[in-house]
Amino acid sequence: MPIKIQSDLPACSVLERENIFVMTEQRAAQQDIRPLKIAIVNLMPTKIATETQLLRLLGNTPLQVEISLVHMDSHQSRNVGSDHLERFYIPSKDVLKSRYDGMIITGAPVEQLPFEQVDYWSELCDIMDFARENVFSTLHICWGAQAGLYHHYGVGKQPLEKKLFGIFPHRRTVPAEPLLRGFDDVFLVPQSRHTTVLREEVAAQSQLDILAESEEAGILLVKSKSNREIFMTGHLEYDTETLAQEYFRDVRLGLPIEMPVNYFPDNDSLKAPLSTWRGTAHLFYSNWLNYYVYQETPFNLTDIHWD
Repeated sequence: MPIKIQSDLPACSVLERENIFVMTEQRAAQQDIRPLKIAIVNLMPTKIATETQLLRLLGNTPLQVEISLVHMDSHQSRNVGSDHLERFYIPSKDVLKSRYDGMIITGAPVEQLPFEQVDYWSELCDIMDFARENVFSTLHICWGAQAGLYHHYGVGKQPLEKKLFGIFPHRRTVPAEPLLRGFDDVFLVPQSRHTTVLREEVAAQSQLDILAESEEAGILLVKSKSNREIFMTGHLEYDTETLAQEYFRDVRLGLPIEMPVNYFPDNDSLKAPLSTWRGTAHLFYSNWLNYYVYQETPFNLTDIHWD
């Protein structure tokens, strides 16, 4: 089944060209089915690219998914026009008026700031608190994962000596986990961050389970024992070219950046990269939607009794 989005959202035409099944609001209204309600709190500056990446993954499942894109009231986006936000997004205050089957909180390029110095930190805390009572399962990505671990569990982030940047092998740390069902024994995940969380701090939280990690990149995936909160430090949603775009951008700006690890063929930035994580990404998002969202929520969200 498709994702339900507005027909003039830029991602719609991109996904249709890729044969991803999308459904306009008009057609969805004719179907007698309740789609999964998913809110995407998009904190990335490249909002249109991030929308497309996540919608591509959410649309590759047998479930109908209705998307609400959310932007922060208190933050002025510099990389996307206000007309795009007004047309396709709801402000964060409006997301607090509904219940959702699932929520995704993206990364953001603010990881080197203390959390409390991020201009929308208070607003994001309100959303994370709201999600605990009104969203069945929330997926936090990269800085969003660090923000969630800090806000809910007091796990701080630590600066790295240099940016963790590239494609890294990861292994599961639990024998059986629905999120990782069908995964290979070793699977590759893009990482792009300046900070990390310490394993011992996460492991000290009795309410959390570490699901996957890497010798080089550290913890990848953490889940609350209630299955209501999932934290992923990497970027499975990234397109094939995303790390290249980040690399060449920083080179142009004269910023200290090393070539992404295990990414360009023969470590030659003149050669086009190949995706080695696309299958893993589709499987992960399908597993999340199926096992921790669709299989758990009742037909009527008002019937949920939150623990």
